[in-house]
Amino acid sequence: MLRIAHILIAITALATASPALDELTPAKAAILGVVEGVTEYLPVSSTGHLLVTEDLLDIGQTDETEDAADTFAIAIQAGAILAVVVLYWRRLLAMAAGAVGRDPDGRRVLLAVLVAFLPSAIVGFAFGDFIKDELFGVGPVIAAWAIGGLVILFLATRLGTGLKELESMQLQPALLIGLVQILALWPGVSRSLVTIIAALLLGYTMGAAVEFSFLLGLLTLTAATGYELLKNGGELFDTFGVTDPLIGFAVAFVAALIAVRWLVAYVSRHGIAIFGWYRIAVAVIALGLVAADVI
Repeated sequence: MLRIAHILIAITALATASPALDELTPAKAAILGVVEGVTEYLPVSSTGHLLVTEDLLDIGQTDETEDAADTFAIAIQAGAILAVVVLYWRRLLAMAAGAVGRDPDGRRVLLAVLVAFLPSAIVGFAFGDFIKDELFGVGPVIAAWAIGGLVILFLATRLGTGLKELESMQLQPALLIGLVQILALWPGVSRSLVTIIAALLLGYTMGAAVEFSFLLGLLTLTAATGYELLKNGGELFDTFGVTDPLIGFAVAFVAALIAVRWLVAYVSRHGIAIFGWYRIAVAVIALGLVAADVI
């Protein structure tokens, strides 16, 4: 009888846990990995896309899974981080050499990235819970998508590509870019968007603006992902297991490799206007989904 009782308790526990475990499947994890990898470094906001996609896939819709789903969306950024490490390993080695005084250009870029990182890191740490509780929703994302799209279209014909290269970046322009990056704490704004535009307005070439955005994103995302995993990683794996987060990570890595290569080639020839039209279009679509009570 005692053995039967233990079996019944185990079955009850599995039945209770199954809704949370079934909410994120390998297929859904792969879809979210594609969304994260493709949108992380494009000026369209990966956070906004992940929030809407999770709503469409019915992930994180219960009190039991909401926090775990938010952590999952941040944790799979590690795949996008690794993609930049693979693609820009020479630059990262130069920055590492600069840290020990062996590469002046690498040291200058390293200091610029560190200075640009600090403003959003401080504000994000101080107000992270408020931002997560008050702004992580479809409404704020739609507003940010639409406004960001209009800003891109307004500036697209006015933004010339400057002459300054990344190696020439001083601490003052780096700090200005970092201050602008604070805007990206609002979901849907896009960290890539604001940092690329800020660098272009400061006279840097498109290549320098995009690469600095990647490097700054590498540090910012690493810090955010590490902090979130330390804080809520246990809850993520308890709720969704290990396999699905690993699938999301791997797919995000491959998708980010492709997206970063495409972005660099595209914007150097065509600029960023297309992303303005895209942001407005996706805002309209998301608004229609809200009106139809789909999300």
